[in-house]
Amino acid sequence: MRLYIIPFSFEVDTVNIASSCIWSLALYIGLDSTKEWISKQLARWFNFAEGWLYTSAEEFEETRPARESQNAFYASVLSIVPFLIMGAVVNWVINISFGGNSWALALGIMTCAICSLFALANQDYGEDED
Repeated sequence: MRLYIIPFSFEVDTVNIASSCIWSLALYIGLDSTKEWISKQLARWFNFAEGWLYTSAEEFEETRPARESQNAFYASVLSIVPFLIMGAVVNWVINISFGGNSWALALGIMTCAICSLFALANQDYGEDED
């Protein structure tokens, strides 16, 4: 697909974008502990950084529950970014190794299915169920 944006023209390879996103999803599902760690670290940093915006300690403590839940949401949304980068790198490596977009797309779909089954098998159902 060729995009014409005034004064530049560039091509967008939609297959590479799709396979990078599929690899990102597979990594996001498969690396659950890494995803949780990134999200916790981002939430912790957001909570720390937001403390400097308040001049009074009373107002800071008053709005703490709302701010922490909002920061947890932002952290979970932004935790996707490292996986998008890793997915693009994995897609690029597979394109170079195997040659062609079809290998990266096919392997990405298979890896996504395997990681989904792995994540499903590792769920914690609680102690009261058999």
